[in-house]
Amino acid sequence: MTKPTVYWEDFKVGEVHEMGRHTFTQEEIIDFATRYDPQPIHVDPEAANASFFGGLIASGWHTCAVGMRFAVDSYINAGVSLGSPGLDNVRWLKPVRPGDTITYRRTTLASRPSKSMPGVGLMQGRIEAVNQDGEIVMTNEGWGLFGRRPAA
Repeated sequence: MTKPTVYWEDFKVGEVHEMGRHTFTQEEIIDFATRYDPQPIHVDPEAANASFFGGLIASGWHTCAVGMRFAVDSYINAGVSLGSPGLDNVRWLKPVRPGDTITYRRTTLASRPSKSMPGVGLMQGRIEAVNQDGEIVMTNEGWGLFGRRPAA
């Protein structure tokens, strides 16, 4: 096991951190949705073409899941993550289509030490998913609990 490199003290309010980017393919959109969100707009290109969206789109949960993977890879597993009480304000603002490349970034909104758990701090973050045209396609906000840096 590697030594943690991210502690609660490392999250600075206002800091923006790019976590990664991903290009969604038709095959993966259909695969994810077939397993977890089998609505016709996500699994059936013909039905999706006839829909309000005019074509196949990724499940919003798929967009969130990719963002979660980037969060885990970029800071959660590198740190002393103690979980999260949940997400707030999940919004799917624009459809994600096959071929779209989505960049994920986290902004630290708030940070405070826990009043009830010594050695723990809370970080409120906002994750934004931005397509190749600079349009925000998904946002969510939530709190994470992180261990505090040990005294030297």
